[in-house]
Amino acid sequence: MHPMLSIAVKAAREAGRIINRASQDVGSISIQTKNYNDFVSEVDRSAEQAIIDVLKDAYPDHGFWGEESGHDNHEADNIWIIDPLDGTTNFLHGFPQYCISIALQQKGVLT
Repeated sequence: MHPMLSIAVKAAREAGRIINRASQDVGSISIQTKNYNDFVSEVDRSAEQAIIDVLKDAYPDHGFWGEESGHDNHEADNIWIIDPLDGTTNFLHGFPQYCISIALQQKGVLT
């Protein structure tokens, strides 16, 4: 497996632990509305930060574009694009159709 893919999998697993723990008590999660039928929760933010921490530890010169946190180092050749809880509405309603999305853009091309 390519080293960058291995690190991305490690980051996704870390975020998955946060999401799985939170799924045990969805009713206690703090939720905010971004737009109509578009929510963000403390779980989204915590999972995104966990992903960024793992990736930044391995690749400190890379940029990040998180759904919740926005851009960081957007001039970098390598930019990680992150949706930490893709399907937040399903998650918040207890439907198990959600995932963690992590992509890498290298010099403007998704790889």
